Amino acid sequence: MFINFTAKYTKIPSGYLGQLIEWPEVVTEGKDLEDCRTMLRDALQEMILAYQQQGKNAPLDN
Repeated sequence: MFINFTAKYTKIPSGYLGQLIEWPEVVTEGKDLEDCRTMLRDALQEMILAYQQQGKNAPLDN
């Protein structure tokens, strides 16, 4: 099952800041937009794993 999230990218002095709108805890930075997208996917995977380990539901699992 795939769930789509909406990403928000903001230009910052060091590159880009990426954050998921539906899951604001998932946030990261990258040197360029493509790097930020990759880092955001990784951050999402890590957050899903952390939630599973804690027995918590992801925001759209409810």
